Amino acid sequence: MTQNSVHPADAGLVLPQYRRDDIDAHPPLLSPGYKSTVGRAPKQPLTYLPQRLTEITGPLLGEGRLGDLDHDLTRQHDGEPQGQRIIVHGRVRDGDGRPVPHTLVEIWQANAAGRYRHASDTWPAPLDPHFEGVGRALTDERGRYRFITVQPGAYPWRNHDNAWRPAHIHFSLFGRAFTQRLVTQMYFPGDPLFFQDPIFNSVRDPDARNRMVARYDHATTVPEWALAYEFDIVLRGRASTPFEGEDDDE
Repeated sequence: MTQNSVHPADAGLVLPQYRRDDIDAHPPLLSPGYKSTVGRAPKQPLTYLPQRLTEITGPLLGEGRLGDLDHDLTRQHDGEPQGQRIIVHGRVRDGDGRPVPHTLVEIWQANAAGRYRHASDTWPAPLDPHFEGVGRALTDERGRYRFITVQPGAYPWRNHDNAWRPAHIHFSLFGRAFTQRLVTQMYFPGDPLFFQDPIFNSVRDPDARNRMVARYDHATTVPEWALAYEFDIVLRGRASTPFEGEDDDE
């Protein structure tokens, strides 16, 4: 998407609140409280581009693209990462409640100290040499996925005064073609930072916001080893999980 050379706030422009046209629960592409959307939200109505053969047929996403430890972020290095070990699991379903099998689910997250392994993340929190913060898995025939990772920490992000992102894990879901991708974030129950996070609060429907918060799952929690959280993802319909407009670094 092309951005104007003049920042909208400097030009005194009032931009339209363009939204996806399938459900109002998704956040608007322009959410002024989330400052980076002001510079990147579309200035004109969205135009849907046709999917041609190249977009539909490749690249291929499937079992052959997965490593043995892609789903377990705690075993991708020789040493153990720091932090509380957690299990994150759930189901991917369509708008009619049917499971979506064999779809690629990717996650990325900060480490237990709230820092990403990324060149632009330089705030003074320690990097963990035994944690990359990236995982991927395929749903099974019943639409189920499962990751083992560590509880991510909160981190500052300079969006507003004393701004801290709540602990979260980014989720990306691919369909059977590379252009069929949806991105969302999973939050943890009872986080005290929800009140001041414009990304979380850009989803204005409280019920939809709650669908981005995982459920603590004591039945799946493993004694003396890992806490468990359940996070189901619904792709369409009134109960759909809110998805982001673009890929975000935060």
